[in-house]
Amino acid sequence: MRVEIWSDIACPWCYIGKARFEKGLAAFAHRDEVEVVHRSFELDPSRAKHDTAPVVEMLAKKYGRTLDEARAMEEHVASNARSEGLGYRTEGRDHGSTFDIHRLLHLARARGRQDELLDLAYRANFAEERSVFDAEVLVDLAAEAGLDADEARAVLTDEDAYADDVRTDEREAAELGATGVPFFVLDRRYGVSGGQPAEVFTQALEQAWQGRAITPIGAAAGACDADGSCEVPQA
Repeated sequence: MRVEIWSDIACPWCYIGKARFEKGLAAFAHRDEVEVVHRSFELDPSRAKHDTAPVVEMLAKKYGRTLDEARAMEEHVASNARSEGLGYRTEGRDHGSTFDIHRLLHLARARGRQDELLDLAYRANFAEERSVFDAEVLVDLAAEAGLDADEARAVLTDEDAYADDVRTDEREAAELGATGVPFFVLDRRYGVSGGQPAEVFTQALEQAWQGRAITPIGAAAGACDADGSCEVPQA
């Protein structure tokens, strides 16, 4: 069974949702027969390559909040991340274009190191003081994931490298009706949206394995939509 996960490195609920999905997968009896593929979805596809801004300031502007209110929003998401054992910095993070990261993740998939690079990129973006919008940081992350640093640098230098793969993923997401991420597709038949609890993913995997229809699950547990807005549930 194949599970495809559309996500963006800038989406905190994708970071949280990946951890929850993996816990749900670990509880699934047929986990060793599940292939997981990560797909590209840009929350801010029109953003210029070198246009970065502090996350807290971006949130305040987007939602019309004060800086203190934006910090409180970040802290709420951080508490969800920390409950899953994930590191999360609420200050000092940047927001920017993720197109190059997605291109590099396609290289990593071709070399069998996609999951490793994705984990490192999430950790760098949300938990460490390393900007994933810096090309040399991305090269370092690629090397840590087991990729050849020179090949990774060459991909980042060639703006056409894997660009079509990213756009294809994004078109397929639209065709499947994804309006936000994380978006999980099981065998191209069933979909689960948002960073749902681990047990929801286990149930969805069991139903997909048995061929039963899954009622589409909304994003109440947290998601980031196509205009870049990330929901902060109050529960």
